[in-house]
Amino acid sequence: MPTRPAVRVLLTPDAERVPARSAAVIVDVLRATSTLTFALANGAAEIVPAATPEAALGLKRRDPAALLCGERGGRIVPGFDLGNSPAEYAPGVVGGRRLIFASTNGSIALLRAGAARRRILGAFVNASAVLRAIADEPHVTIVCAGQLGRFGLEDAAFAGYLIQALAPRDASADGPAARFAAALAPRDSAEVRTALESSSHGRYLRSLGGEFLRDVERCAEIDALDRAFEV
Repeated sequence: MPTRPAVRVLLTPDAERVPARSAAVIVDVLRATSTLTFALANGAAEIVPAATPEAALGLKRRDPAALLCGERGGRIVPGFDLGNSPAEYAPGVVGGRRLIFASTNGSIALLRAGAARRRILGAFVNASAVLRAIADEPHVTIVCAGQLGRFGLEDAAFAGYLIQALAPRDASADGPAARFAAALAPRDSAEVRTALESSSHGRYLRSLGGEFLRDVERCAEIDALDRAFEV
């Protein structure tokens, strides 16, 4: 008999502990998990999350060849090599490189899920690949990065999208947070774009204009990539 997946959702990284038996899907749609998925698809060798820019600089001293990546307030940290835009992580830039990554929210979510059996990067840009990666998992925990410890609509919407996509396998939305996220699930690409653009962080990024506005559009592209990555 096929496994009936039990899917829990943490609407913020600190909502509860991620069980060691879980496959954890880390979600920071705007923009860390979208960006890192592009980075790995473009040949980056490894992602090393850091909680703060200072911690990232400490890791860089031990590995001078690594690239320092990350942002604060959406903008690249002064002195870092790369920020948090998918457009920056081209093959010629990140191919074969180790990335020390310190974003405001996504890095924290990655670190909080450190005890999980697997950590999978999840975003709309590789949604179908993420579904394949967790298809045989009996216990899945979706960790939403949110925004500065608060609820993020875009991340909860993606969690709901996964839960609804698993419905044909009789997946159970385990707990009120998972049921809430399922109710927010966008039904098509237009609703995905609306969820990202209307979210608090989406509005902030769009207000910055230029490449930030294009990032929101890029992160709303369902299945732009056909691979899922563990970190």
